[in-house]
Amino acid sequence: MKQIIFAGLMMMSITLAANISDPIGHIETKTINTEESSIVWTGKKVTGQHSGTINIKSGSLDFDHGALKGGKIVIDMISIKCTDPGKGSKKLDGHLKSDDFFGVPNHPTAELTITDVKNGQTKGSYTITADITIKGTTKQITFNADVNDEVTNAKLVIDRTDFDIRYGSGSFFDDLGDKTIYDDFELVIQLKY
Repeated sequence: MKQIIFAGLMMMSITLAANISDPIGHIETKTINTEESSIVWTGKKVTGQHSGTINIKSGSLDFDHGALKGGKIVIDMISIKCTDPGKGSKKLDGHLKSDDFFGVPNHPTAELTITDVKNGQTKGSYTITADITIKGTTKQITFNADVNDEVTNAKLVIDRTDFDIRYGSGSFFDDLGDKTIYDDFELVIQLKY
């Protein structure tokens, strides 16, 4: 009788240990809807700013019981465009795609891969660490994101000089005056899935 009870307890322990050590079984991967998602960029200079959009090529986010755990986004750099009013937008589109900026012919995509997720102060808020690859260079970035009802919103501030994009940078060139372009640019991302 003792042997039967002992065997039963051992089986329960093994089953419990297997369930605890198998967190992957709870991961749900949600594919990003590239048509409904958006990225809006803003670059600033001494005399003003430019804004525009970039499309998401593909991506997915991983959740464990509704909590964000990871993910990856591929950004279509070919789609980068300026949405400023006026005729200068198309000229700026071409300049952004050139080697002065993102070198799109040789680097048609950029990637963001989440490497760590920490819960924020409120439900659905997170502090995310990710590897971002732009123009063939990968750097680590940390930013905040909010997840609510199948939508994730985040704002990233990126130093373009980390990716060897130095055109018009006052950090590398003297006497630029009002032609100086600030090193940081912003991405406002909304993901729907």
